[in-house]
Amino acid sequence: MRVFIIAGEPSGDRLGGALMAGLKALCPKVRFDGIGGAEMQAQGLASRFPMEELSVMGIAEILPKYRALMARINETARAVIETAPDVMITIDSPDFSLRVARRVKAASNIRTVHYVAPTVWVWRPKRAQKMAKVIDHVLALFPFEPPLMSVDGMVCDFVGHPVVAEPQATDADAQAFRAEHAIGSAPLLLVLPGSRRGEVERLGEIFGQAIAPVLTAHPDLKVVVPAAGPVADLVQEKLRGWPVQPLLLDPRQMSLEEAGRIKRAAFRAADVALAASGTVSLELAAARTPMVIAYKMNWLSFNIIKAMALVDTVTLVNLVSDTRVVPDFLGPDCTPEKIGAGILEVMAAPEAQQSAMEVTMQRLGEGGDDPGLRAARAVLSRLSDKRPG
Repeated sequence: MRVFIIAGEPSGDRLGGALMAGLKALCPKVRFDGIGGAEMQAQGLASRFPMEELSVMGIAEILPKYRALMARINETARAVIETAPDVMITIDSPDFSLRVARRVKAASNIRTVHYVAPTVWVWRPKRAQKMAKVIDHVLALFPFEPPLMSVDGMVCDFVGHPVVAEPQATDADAQAFRAEHAIGSAPLLLVLPGSRRGEVERLGEIFGQAIAPVLTAHPDLKVVVPAAGPVADLVQEKLRGWPVQPLLLDPRQMSLEEAGRIKRAAFRAADVALAASGTVSLELAAARTPMVIAYKMNWLSFNIIKAMALVDTVTLVNLVSDTRVVPDFLGPDCTPEKIGAGILEVMAAPEAQQSAMEVTMQRLGEGGDDPGLRAARAVLSRLSDKRPG
């Protein structure tokens, strides 16, 4: 069996790695081609070009790189058509993935699977109808998504979120982390400024300034910053202007396994986290770490998205648990003053988020089969399906 698989950002790379592991377990002779990062490469993928070229977010941010992205879209579609795999699996990154799928479907009958349903429950609900023209099968991360996606012959299976199957640090691991870095019983703030260069550029200074009022209230505060490999150099540069010298966890200096182990220990050891909006909120929920979420994007991008939004929060823990206990500061609200006050509020009552995090993990499949295996099983079980008409 031959699979062409595409991911365009770190969260998609993690999903892809778990899916590839599941496919290898169920179909040992599977062969992979496509685009991915470290997680997918660890499962045997030789990426056709660096995945980081596709890690662009926001309408205004895409425009300067439009020509290069279109070239990569055409190049990838040609590769799929020429190699004629049994299935093409695209993972999230719809601006790239669905354009590739459109070209592939126009020139072939290759089966197309898209992993991560578009958030039609957040904004642009008609995306499902457009997607159905080029996608045969959708793998959904959230249990409420299949009915929203089952239109015009497109099949959708809930497979759970891989975050629920990822290993978690123990209390002993957390204590060892604190001891190793001389943190002791001091309050520990985990700061995650994003995995894309644009995110770190926009949030690095803001997050640093947001720490100042927390330091005033808690002079013994310790700060740890786990950096994503592709942006570790930029994160290191941004930290120089912060009011406290954080502990930087740089994965480039470690093996993939060691970096993961230390990151998990840091998540467990932290009293509270400040993070860029995204999948990381689910990682924090899995570690049961209370959080504050913030995000700042280009003014034009933010206002276009805000005008089309169907929900009042973008934080996944809030959405999955159907609560609003995690404070999020977006667009013009993403200021050091508001974020700092939010961190202090969470530190004063961290237990307020515990129930929401428990519900979130339960609804995402915690305690069940590995979602990567469930996703692989779903792909294989519908491989011979024919679209009606």
